[in-house]
Amino acid sequence: MSKSNKQQMTLSEELQWRGFINQSTFKDIGQLDKQQWTFYHGFDASAPSQTIGNLAAMMIDKVFLRHGHKAIILAGGATSLIGDPGGKDSERELQSLETIANNIKQAEKQFNNIYRGHQFQLVNNLDWTKDLKVIDFLRDIGKHYSMTPLVQRDFIAKRMNQGGSGITYAEFSYTLLQGMDYLHLFDKYNCQLQIGGSDQWGNCLSGVDLIRRTRSKEVHALTIPLIINSQTGKKFGKSEDGAVWLDAELTSPFQFYQFWLNVDDQGVEGYLKTYTELDKNEIDQIMEEFNSNKATRVAQKTLASEVTTLVHGQQITEQIIKITDLLFSENYQELSQDDFALLAREIPHLSLGDKNFLDVLIEGQLASSKTEARRFVSEGAIQINGQKISSEDIENNEFSFINNHLIVKRGKNKLLLVSK
Repeated sequence: MSKSNKQQMTLSEELQWRGFINQSTFKDIGQLDKQQWTFYHGFDASAPSQTIGNLAAMMIDKVFLRHGHKAIILAGGATSLIGDPGGKDSERELQSLETIANNIKQAEKQFNNIYRGHQFQLVNNLDWTKDLKVIDFLRDIGKHYSMTPLVQRDFIAKRMNQGGSGITYAEFSYTLLQGMDYLHLFDKYNCQLQIGGSDQWGNCLSGVDLIRRTRSKEVHALTIPLIINSQTGKKFGKSEDGAVWLDAELTSPFQFYQFWLNVDDQGVEGYLKTYTELDKNEIDQIMEEFNSNKATRVAQKTLASEVTTLVHGQQITEQIIKITDLLFSENYQELSQDDFALLAREIPHLSLGDKNFLDVLIEGQLASSKTEARRFVSEGAIQINGQKISSEDIENNEFSFINNHLIVKRGKNKLLLVSK
């Protein structure tokens, strides 16, 4: 975000413009602009990486950080051992302490990367719950909660009603544990604001109510809308099919970039506001150019570049853009050995060796049989390094390699990388 825009937009104005406000305990969201806040944002540690759904939550944190507020990032070392029942039709599979601890280590690396340039406090709620005695928990925390509003919460009522899968006491206690987290952070850090996804609204209120009852103090909660994939209608979550991870081992940087490059026209402006730090003027200019000629896909290209740089760094992003552009233009001669090494991790990759090229086409799933492979070749549907090949080329089995590689293409999108 440009310096001028940060001066012109208050915190509440920027949050509203980016679409980050869903529910809040504030009578007037402008209250956010009247003091410096210490806020906390919890994350689930049930997976080995955070997803782009979690990245949206990190981006709202960065808005607060850019406006000079203090962030506490809470690792759910304890609550992830229980599992949040919100939004789930059945109980989550329990995970071991070791698994959760390892997931937190991986998440910490990702937070350090995304929040780079900003200071934040990382805490783990296992630290203040692991030695907690059950009698103390029931007397100090449980006595302040009425069962009536808890069982009326949508996700609990759904699970308890006829046809529901039921809910265990462990899951039912989750909201009390989250309320206790807010109380602990209030006492230790004077934390007065919790941020969460819209599916966490009830759990956020558990902490607000607990602090009001036990400390006679008013604190606040703010939730952001769940980010929905406008193409599938599903949220960007860990348990959703085709989750896009921040970990390069789970979603490669090339796949990550391609995901953003291929978002639909309808959703791209919202994604630019959510997932980049570009200011209003910059995004307005991008969308004006995009709307005048959508074929350029300038909005998607900007989005893919910005988000991939944020998550994976400028160097790898520049390499991915180069490869993507060269593949699209079929100017393969400019691909370096490093480019081919990256590409080998992204598309099917085979070694030619002494194989007949027709067999390579079958093994690489560009054809289902030699008969079909010959037909594709005779129809000019097969290209090698951007050039159509003939039956004579196939018979000779001799090809011009680029850095010891061939890029074999069938149609517009079927790609196969073949090395010597």
